[in-house]
Amino acid sequence: MTYCVGMRLDAGLVFLSDSRTNAGVDQVGTFRKMSVFENPGDRTMVLMTAGNLSISQSIRQLVSDHVDANGKSIWTAPNMYEAARILGEAVRTVYHRDAKSLSEFGIDFNVSLIFGGQINGERCRLFQIYSAGNFIESHNESTYFQIGEAKYGKPILDRVVTPATPLDEAAKCALISMDSTLRSNVSVGLPLDLLVYADNELAVTHFVTIDEKNQYFQMIRNTWGLQLKSVFESIADPVWNASPEIQGNVLSATNMHSKPVRVALPPELRDTNTTTPSPLQSLAQQPNNTRQA
Repeated sequence: MTYCVGMRLDAGLVFLSDSRTNAGVDQVGTFRKMSVFENPGDRTMVLMTAGNLSISQSIRQLVSDHVDANGKSIWTAPNMYEAARILGEAVRTVYHRDAKSLSEFGIDFNVSLIFGGQINGERCRLFQIYSAGNFIESHNESTYFQIGEAKYGKPILDRVVTPATPLDEAAKCALISMDSTLRSNVSVGLPLDLLVYADNELAVTHFVTIDEKNQYFQMIRNTWGLQLKSVFESIADPVWNASPEIQGNVLSATNMHSKPVRVALPPELRDTNTTTPSPLQSLAQQPNNTRQA
């Protein structure tokens, strides 16, 4: 599996991908998921892939050479939308070529892509492309896309990233998102590829491959864990069964009528829990004058 995140911000774009692939606990490999299509001064485009590795590699190779019916390729597309359409067309071409034979071996056609960049004359744009070749574009309401093991790193992105977030802050947030994923899922692993693209650069200027020795990423991992623990410990514990006049940190109060949904006991257990007195107990509980009679 893998984890990739791409962000479209007012200041530019941020891309981060891991490099772990596995087909079982004893078949773990390292394959880089990020590819750059760059013609300095004209266009810079970034592709990240998740899913079946053979499918994603076929798509990447095909799109680099593919020319559509109108004579356009990813290298000559007039805008990012057309480039994304050409990429979607390449996905469908691979599907028609390989999907049937893959299914005969019980393998699904599983691939998802993040594609973004800038072509001279328009703003930065970001797309998510699905297995069917269709795609959606990022707007201010959806500043980022994730593919792969997305759930672990999503909360920090939702709380921090907005279109106005500076590029370095967004890169920091992406790395924290990745660290959360690395800690919770063994199918995601180092090294990482991080690319930060500033609007109108039309060339890659900030790129780094991050391994376990990277100083900044180690600082992120250690500091984030410590700060999370510190914030957690600073939050007050809940107050249970508080009096109505108590204010603050009240989880439950005596005037609240909260009850769990209880499942009825089976009849055989209800019988054993009924306290029916034995004959000896009944005799002991009788008044003295009754017992003497």
